[in-house]
Amino acid sequence: MLRLIIALLLFAGAPAFARPEAWVEANKASILDEYLALLAIPNVASDLPNIRRNADHIRKMMEARGLSPRLLESEDGKAPPLIYGEWPVPGAKRTLILYAHYDGQPVTSAQWKVTPPFKPVLLSNRHDQGGAPVSAPASGREIGSDFRVYARSASDDKAGVMAILAAVDALKAEKRRPGFNLKIVFEGEEEAGSPNLQALLRRHKAVLASDGWLIIDGPAHQTGPQQLVLGVRGDVNAEVTVYGPVRPLHSGHYGNWAPNPGMMLSELLASMKDETGRVTIAGFYDDVVPLSDAERAAIAAIPAPDEALKRELGLGWVEGGGASLTEAIQLPSLNINGIRSADVGENSRNVVPTTATAALDLRLVLGNRPDRQVEKVRQHIRAQGYEVLDREPTMEERLRFPKIAKFTSEPGYPAERTRLEHPLVRDLSEVLRRNGKLVVQPSLGGSLPLYLIREELGAPTIVLGLWNHDNNQHGEDENIRLQSLWDGIDSIAAVLAMP
Repeated sequence: MLRLIIALLLFAGAPAFARPEAWVEANKASILDEYLALLAIPNVASDLPNIRRNADHIRKMMEARGLSPRLLESEDGKAPPLIYGEWPVPGAKRTLILYAHYDGQPVTSAQWKVTPPFKPVLLSNRHDQGGAPVSAPASGREIGSDFRVYARSASDDKAGVMAILAAVDALKAEKRRPGFNLKIVFEGEEEAGSPNLQALLRRHKAVLASDGWLIIDGPAHQTGPQQLVLGVRGDVNAEVTVYGPVRPLHSGHYGNWAPNPGMMLSELLASMKDETGRVTIAGFYDDVVPLSDAERAAIAAIPAPDEALKRELGLGWVEGGGASLTEAIQLPSLNINGIRSADVGENSRNVVPTTATAALDLRLVLGNRPDRQVEKVRQHIRAQGYEVLDREPTMEERLRFPKIAKFTSEPGYPAERTRLEHPLVRDLSEVLRRNGKLVVQPSLGGSLPLYLIREELGAPTIVLGLWNHDNNQHGEDENIRLQSLWDGIDSIAAVLAMP
C-alpha cells in the first residue's frame, strides 16, 4: 500500500491538461497593472477601514469576472468579511473551494529599504542582487522572469487572490469551465489569527458546503518546486515580562546591586532551550502525534535544502541536533519574536532598566493543544523561581517575591493535517505533477487555522505553496518574483480544469 501511495505521488499516466501559458504570456502587463493597484491598498488586519476598502475592491474584481461575488458578513457586521464568489458547473461531481487571504502583517515603514510598504515598486531583480527600478511595462513589452514586485502582501497573500482570479480569466479566455463546482473564499483577518472565522463559517455553513478546500498560501519549496502541503502547524503567542526597580537607575551607582531585568530575562529564555535548540521545557514534546510510515516516506523523498539555505542565509550552524529543516518543522517549536528592555544604539543609556519583555511564538503540531503548551511554559517559568502573574505586580508583591514574571497569552489554535491517502491529495498531486515538478509535504512550518474548516464544515484542507521562498513574507521588503506568479496562475488553472 505504501509503495502504491508513493507511486501515485511521483508519477501520473493520464494525458496532460492544456496549459494557459500563451494566455499568461499575452496578458502579463494587464495582470501586473491590476495586481499593483490591489497592492496599493493598505491591508494591515487591524486597519478595518482599509480592510473594507480591500474587500470592496476585490468584490469588484470578481464581479468583472462573472463570479457573482458577495460579502459574507459577521452577525454584527463589524468583522472583516469573507469575500465569496462561485462558478457553478452543471453536472459536476464535486465542489471545491479555493481560498486566499487579503489582509497582511503589520508594517514598520522605517525598516523598508526598497519602497514604502503600500507603494508597490517593480525591480529587475532582488534588490540585494542588483535589482533596479523598472517602469510597469506596457502590453507587448518584455517582462523579465526575475522581475520582482516589492510591497506588503506581494506574496502573502494577495498573490493568492490575484493568481486565482487570473486563472479564472485564463479558463474563460479558452471558453472552458472548471471540472467541478468552483467556490472562492477570500479571508480578511488571517494575519490576526482569524478570530472571527469560526463564527463566519458557522453562520454561512450552507453557502460554504464543499468536498474540500485548496488553500493558496505560502512559499514554494526552497529547492524550487511548488509544494502541496497536507497540513499546517498551529500557533499560539505569549508574552513574558520580568521586573527590576520601579524606576530606571544609574548603572554606575546601582550596577552589581539592583537586579537587571534584561539579564534576568536573558537567563530565563536561555533556560528554555539546550545548545542544539531542543526545547527543555518539561513535557513540551509529549503530546505529539507520530508521523505515519507513508508521511515519513514522503519526507524522505523531499530534496534537502539545508546546505544551500545555510549559504544563502549566512548561517554557520542550525538548530535541530542534525535533523533536516523538513524534519524539524514536523515538531513543535518555541521562538522569540522580539525582546525589549530600555534602548540600544544612539538611544542607549547607562541605566538599570525597570522591565524586560519577550514575545514568544509557539508553533504546534498534531496532538498539541494551545492551552496545554502555554501552561507548560508557565510552569517552566515558575520552576525557575518566579512568581507568575497575569497582571502588573503590586508594590507589596514586589517586596515579597524576589523574582516576578507577568505571563500572558492569546487563545491560539491547533495544527491540522489531511491524510496522505485522501483522494483529493491523489488528484491534486497527479494534476500538479503533470504541470511541473512538485514536492508533497506532510506539514508546512507556518500556521493557518485550518482546523476550523474541518470542525465547522467537515471538509479536508490542502495547501498549495507557489511563491519564491526568499519573499520576506511577514518582514520588511516583502516581494514576489514574477515568474512565481505566472507559474502559480498556470498551476491554479490546471487545478480548475481537474475533473
